[in-house]
Amino acid sequence: MSAENTRNFCIIAHVDHGKTTLSDRLLEHTNQVSARVLTDQHLDSMDLEKERGITIKSHPVTMTYPAKDGKVYKLNLMDTPGHVDFSYEVSRSLAACEGAVLLIDAAQGVEAQTVANAHLAVGQRLKIIPVINKIDLPSANLELCLKQLEDILTIPAEEAILASGKAGIGIEEILEAVVHRVPPPRWTDYPQARALVFDSLYDAYRGVIAYVRVFSGTLKSGDMMLLMSNGLRSEIKEVGIFTPKMEKVDALGAGDTGYIVSNVKDTSEIKTGDTITLSRHPATQMLPGYKEVRPMVFCGLYPVDTSDYEKLKAALGRLRLNDAAFVYSSESSVALGFGFRCGFLGLLHMEIIQERIRREHDVDIISTYPSVVYRVVKHGGEVIEVDNPINLPDPGTITEIQEPTIKAAIHIPNDAMGDILALVMEKRGVVDHTDTLDATRVMLTCILPLNEILVDFNDRLKSITHGYGSMDYELGEYRTADLVKMEILINGDPVDAFASIVHRDKAEGKGRELCEKLAEIIPPQMFKVAIQAAIGGKVIARDNVKEMRKDVTAKCYGGDISRKRKLLDKQKEGKKKMKQFGRVSIPSDAFIKVLKTN
Repeated sequence: MSAENTRNFCIIAHVDHGKTTLSDRLLEHTNQVSARVLTDQHLDSMDLEKERGITIKSHPVTMTYPAKDGKVYKLNLMDTPGHVDFSYEVSRSLAACEGAVLLIDAAQGVEAQTVANAHLAVGQRLKIIPVINKIDLPSANLELCLKQLEDILTIPAEEAILASGKAGIGIEEILEAVVHRVPPPRWTDYPQARALVFDSLYDAYRGVIAYVRVFSGTLKSGDMMLLMSNGLRSEIKEVGIFTPKMEKVDALGAGDTGYIVSNVKDTSEIKTGDTITLSRHPATQMLPGYKEVRPMVFCGLYPVDTSDYEKLKAALGRLRLNDAAFVYSSESSVALGFGFRCGFLGLLHMEIIQERIRREHDVDIISTYPSVVYRVVKHGGEVIEVDNPINLPDPGTITEIQEPTIKAAIHIPNDAMGDILALVMEKRGVVDHTDTLDATRVMLTCILPLNEILVDFNDRLKSITHGYGSMDYELGEYRTADLVKMEILINGDPVDAFASIVHRDKAEGKGRELCEKLAEIIPPQMFKVAIQAAIGGKVIARDNVKEMRKDVTAKCYGGDISRKRKLLDKQKEGKKKMKQFGRVSIPSDAFIKVLKTN
């Protein structure tokens, strides 16, 4: 089919606004998947996606649609994630498209992620088709949604299509809008073949499979391809399209979206955002790729069973290929043995990766407390980046420590305003300004330290707003803060797995909490063990692990009290001597319990 009759578009929206359900209806309407085979959330292929009801990876699919103008069109659709942690997936999908269907929930209106994704699409110069979804809900408020569309997103209300992915309302109108409003593929007249790699996966039998959008030229089996970023040459073994399962075709032409199987076997050689061209007539100019994704959250991942180290290493290598935002490097810990320091985009991203390691690769793992990347300015002006508290230099050599901040847009109901402001202040944040969205909702623009939102911020936001609050954020600038390294000492020895970088004002509370938790979990020893939280040489919190005591006075009955005292003093001396030379053996499950509750 000619490029003139091809349309590439994606569906973007906030979490739970119905992207995947709408994709199901489009597949059904174009007879791409028969009703017998079609399942709910058909494009969400991962078990995790189906369980959590969220999209984690973007899923391409090619459909054929006979339009009302008598022409037959090829539609390449991408269903994208909505969660803020996977916004890089959205940006990759947008780069491979010319248009975007922007979904808005008729009951909830414009949410934080709706605004963020709309800005991403405008930045890529895509044609936006606004769709008000879920109009069949009893709580749908169309008037409000159309007003927000104009006021917040500056898109004319008359362009909006009213639809329901569940009930199948407005599907024909959406397909017609895609055909007539989305422009045909761009850059097709470039003289050499160029294809953009927007995703890839590893197959145990076929090696690396690259997902590509072809912008110009033709790619077919037997061609020698060239990766423009590293100059790697490889023979193309197979090309195909997604229907949504992989289906082999003879060739991929300009405007097509599909996959390429080549001789590349190493997961690190095909990078997302790279340009593929043909080695006999190579292109001179690469396609605009993506902004390099930088991990924001780091933690250590260790196998519970140390013999699983190689298995964990192989699992991380495979996940790294499918996920450009995930990075890892080897590290070791006295307490936990050999493992890896891993970087993620956010907490949900971290949770998903850990769950995939456990399920898909059958490795039981333990993770250390999450941390962010700090900038440390040393005397003499040298600046170093620290993602692990253990690597923090000696305090005497540090001029200042800077922490990353985020600029957050928080959408909340009016009645939750006071509690949310208190939460923002508790997390050392400041509210930049407030915008009234409508009669019941406001949007707060806040500056918050990234470290403070890592663990429980989103849970508490949902709890305070009874599930109606939503947040989108982008990385802000680095700011100087009074940060210190807090260590946990057990019997005077520091335990690296529990070290953390905290704000001085919060160190005492966090130290006390951790000491209490460890005192409960570490089993009793033969002598009393002190668990201390310390900053530098100063102890700021302490708790004790009870000692096991033998009743040495059991054989004494009656008689002089001095006999009992003599035995107790002898026992005390023995325990004092044992404390000097004894070492506290902490079972690995104690680390697991503490780190998992954290």
